[in-house]
Amino acid sequence: MRLSTRLAVLAAAALATTAVTTAPASAGQRPDPTTDVRIITFNDFHGNLEPPSGSSGRVRQSDGTTVDAGGAAYLATHVKALRSQARNSLVLSAGDNVGASPVISALFHDEPTIDFLNQLGVSASVVGNHEFDEGYRELQRMQSGGCHPTDGCQFGKTFEGADFPFLGSNVYFTNGLPALLPFTVKFSGGVPVGVIGATLKDLPTVVTPEAIKGLKFGDEVEAINRTANLLDFFGVKSQVVLLHQGDNTEAAGPNDCKTLPGPATAIAKAVSPKVDAIFTGHSHQQYNCVITDPAGQPRTVIQGASFGRLLSVVDLKINLKTRDVVRTQTKAFNEIVTRTVTPDPAVSALVADAKTKAAPIANRQVGTITADLPTAGNAAGESPLGDVIADAQLAGTQSNNAVVAITNPGGIRADLTYKSSANGEGDGVVTYGEAFTVQPFANIMQTITLTGANLKNVLEQQWQGTVTRILQISSSLRYSYSASAPQGSRVSAITINGTPVDPAASYRVSVNNFLAAGGDGFTEFTQGTDIAGGPVDLDALIAYLGAHPNLAPPAADRITRLP
Repeated sequence: MRLSTRLAVLAAAALATTAVTTAPASAGQRPDPTTDVRIITFNDFHGNLEPPSGSSGRVRQSDGTTVDAGGAAYLATHVKALRSQARNSLVLSAGDNVGASPVISALFHDEPTIDFLNQLGVSASVVGNHEFDEGYRELQRMQSGGCHPTDGCQFGKTFEGADFPFLGSNVYFTNGLPALLPFTVKFSGGVPVGVIGATLKDLPTVVTPEAIKGLKFGDEVEAINRTANLLDFFGVKSQVVLLHQGDNTEAAGPNDCKTLPGPATAIAKAVSPKVDAIFTGHSHQQYNCVITDPAGQPRTVIQGASFGRLLSVVDLKINLKTRDVVRTQTKAFNEIVTRTVTPDPAVSALVADAKTKAAPIANRQVGTITADLPTAGNAAGESPLGDVIADAQLAGTQSNNAVVAITNPGGIRADLTYKSSANGEGDGVVTYGEAFTVQPFANIMQTITLTGANLKNVLEQQWQGTVTRILQISSSLRYSYSASAPQGSRVSAITINGTPVDPAASYRVSVNNFLAAGGDGFTEFTQGTDIAGGPVDLDALIAYLGAHPNLAPPAADRITRLP
């Protein structure tokens, strides 16, 4: 169905609901009747059908203790329990359902994950940045179905696509026409509920340019407000937003509100009061906040970590006459997806099928380690796994005369744990599937020539407003920084192989193609010249693990944080 036709159908359906909403109340009349609608949402699932491992599979509580969490079969059980507690409910997603996925989903272009979301009864999802990892056409295939144009249907005989719409009110073709549905309307509790989707306007900075060729991404607030006004005009008064943008937090529990000033808060403060709740994503954080809207009314803004570890639940009380949410009676909480419940049998069967079909590739041993290699950084931001990956990328690009390798922390998706996920014992074996989960993007290594001045500028770009991204570096590079120093003057004592870097000299630096294109705001990399191609990042890691059996965590001495 054409986009304009679908919008017209939705608008007409919404308009039809307004006939009974305008009768005035008389003096002494009973309070207006209400209905309750429960919204159950998750975000940043990233194809984690199996329970995620390491720190990615734990939820931190307010007291600092942790709970093992996640896994599609457990998530489904929790969703069913939450739905059974409420007469009316909707299940939604705040984006990044697919992409950067473990091997049992990624090997099949995330078709098993879409099948799972269909089983879960998802009603709508906003697009995240990772929905564009394989480009707009692949996103459309995820929506409408059909076999992959290159690999065919490898997971099942057919692929039906998503039973729910992917939304993006601020996603346009370069000619200005909408590229995705901006909203959908779901009827629950006898009232229409408008669901608006908006992804981060800075999406082009976190995907490769080729993936979004022909598209542009607009301001989130403008798009949400425009869509909210349209829904309101057609009588849809109860509205929620799926926003694939989020804030960072201090160490906090799932239902704490210790967010740092960030884009989600700024958006929430500016979005129209017509919107009654905002579900956020992208930052993989956990928080449950109330942020006052422009009219001074309380409004829930919530996020549920990532990888299916939390479910964000918002209970709305809706006036049946006005069809609007009674905002003061909204209740919200994040529920931990514990693994102490009985896993859902149907979802368990789906996951087992994906695991079995992927096993011949996923279970192949590619290396051994002597201890955990976590993604978490030390006080300076240096990560043991980040060190290993950067060293692997330097080793994999020696034919390009590389002297330094640098990788982005967002490209490292999971820990490598000494405790094998296969048998639960500490054998130190690293499988292809585990390595794939760490580096799932198939980014291509590129070696570029940077001046010493360029290199310093790259390192200074690790601080971008309220966001800090500490790049992971090979052992050949050393530097110090002071986070309290002025922007642009934080980095000092840069050396390569023990020799101070000369601002005017040239150095061969290896990065992935995402960083080479200026991804994550590291625009200085685009000044690089003399580009030479290299291996896929995953292949470089696997080759390095194979060449270094019983690999130990490197000493964390590459980055020094000064007062």
